[in-house]
Amino acid sequence: MTTNPIIIEKSTLIAQRIKQVALENNHHLILTGSGVSATLKKSGLDKNLFNLRHLNFLSITQTCLQSVPEEIGELTNLTTLILHSNEIAELPSSIGRLINLKMFDCSKNKLTSYPQELGNLLQLKKMNFASNLLESIPSLRRNVALSMLNVGNNKLKIFPDVCYAELVCLSELYVNNNKIEKVPITISQLPALKILNLECNLLLDLPVELANCDKLEKLNVQLNEMSDDNLKRLCECVSNVKKIFDYLKLNVTENKSRIVHQYINLKKDNLFPRFDRMHLRRHQLLIEGIIHDKAVIKVTEHVDSVRPFIAACIVKQINFTEISFKKFLQLQTKLHNGICENKNAATIATHDMQFIASGNLTYTAKPPVELKVQPFMRNKIYTGDTLFKQLQAEAENVCKITKQDVYPERYKYLNLLEGKSLFPCLLDHSGQIISFPPIINSDITKVSLSTQKMLVEVTSATSYTICRNVLDQFLKELLISCIINPKLSETYGYNFITVEQVKIEDTDGNQKLIYPSRADFDENLDKNIVVEREGKIP
Repeated sequence: MTTNPIIIEKSTLIAQRIKQVALENNHHLILTGSGVSATLKKSGLDKNLFNLRHLNFLSITQTCLQSVPEEIGELTNLTTLILHSNEIAELPSSIGRLINLKMFDCSKNKLTSYPQELGNLLQLKKMNFASNLLESIPSLRRNVALSMLNVGNNKLKIFPDVCYAELVCLSELYVNNNKIEKVPITISQLPALKILNLECNLLLDLPVELANCDKLEKLNVQLNEMSDDNLKRLCECVSNVKKIFDYLKLNVTENKSRIVHQYINLKKDNLFPRFDRMHLRRHQLLIEGIIHDKAVIKVTEHVDSVRPFIAACIVKQINFTEISFKKFLQLQTKLHNGICENKNAATIATHDMQFIASGNLTYTAKPPVELKVQPFMRNKIYTGDTLFKQLQAEAENVCKITKQDVYPERYKYLNLLEGKSLFPCLLDHSGQIISFPPIINSDITKVSLSTQKMLVEVTSATSYTICRNVLDQFLKELLISCIINPKLSETYGYNFITVEQVKIEDTDGNQKLIYPSRADFDENLDKNIVVEREGKIP
């Protein structure tokens, strides 16, 4: 039997209509207008609403509703939730239990934030938070079905955290009328982006990587204070997508050419002394022997059957800027997608050493239900079993969306743990799990702008050679591309980092590996790098 939405008239009480929906087994309920507002002011939202477990469409609009009850999480069959044009100032975390939700409209309210549990909704396709008071939003990386996001007309200062290859369906992105100053260079990772609205922000330029968004058809960058007058003129017309792309590419080419010519002229006029010329080309990597008590990792026999290989080192003298920190984050993504083969060959994890308990670390394995970790960007503890099943659900959902029979490349590493009775993990001296490879790092030890010393660990199910090669590449690109201490680099005219060795031992104290040893990081790896070893380096 076909059912029609029930529209609440002015004189209708909410309780009566909830009862009517229950009796008729209607799957739609719409509450709207001044009559509903009057009832809300008098007696609030009738909690019997949340007994309608069969509902798949709920709309409460143009009312004085100020908050959504925690019980909303009981309506797990909802596919559409419309709450626009109210006075809602907060949403409950229980909204993350609406696992079948596909469309959520909470625009035109008074939200200053929304719960990160929304990131758990793997079926969510359209999300509208336009015209609120949002200053930031949680990562939407796990919303792999998301096709449209509207956060226009808010108070966002940072571009939404959505620039991930996992978001294979995200084609429409509206961030207009905010206070965003930069578009991340990772914007090009969105494979399906067709519409991007950046109108009326605080942008001074656009990244050349934007030109790599091959499917982008509509780009609105009007009403931004572009520092380049030519670019600003191009941005005044929303139909100039190709012209903007061509200009961005041309501008980068011209800048590179100008830098080369400046260097040639200075060299020709002998304005560079010999010493400085050498160091402009050759960056410095200083390797120190073991100093810290955190520089020994004990490996137990429990990892032998699941993920036996690990190598690590400590990077010192870090002084990130916002730019270099973003490049650092991008570097990890680049290496995971490249030399790590989407985590199938190896996985990189980085940790701020100030949050690691003093003493030796332990690399071991635990039963999935006993492994407990606070994952990166999460504020609660999860078991390894829960995290693994969530990722499996994501992968299966992407398969449904893309109509594939096998996991996409970026999820194939899950096969490494499929059916395993033990999951690998790295513990600090207090027993706190700081890494669950190849799944995720701990949020407790995450690297940030304030990090000064960093533990870098690479694990693999294949070999120590893979671990060493990945660390070699990581240090090389960290040195050349990230410039983790720009102030020192400006002072001396070249980049340099200091790396302390980390020893890998079994539980009896027998050495399995030490990195970087004299056999690692050969100068031939890159002619622009000078490797210096302090003291007796094994």
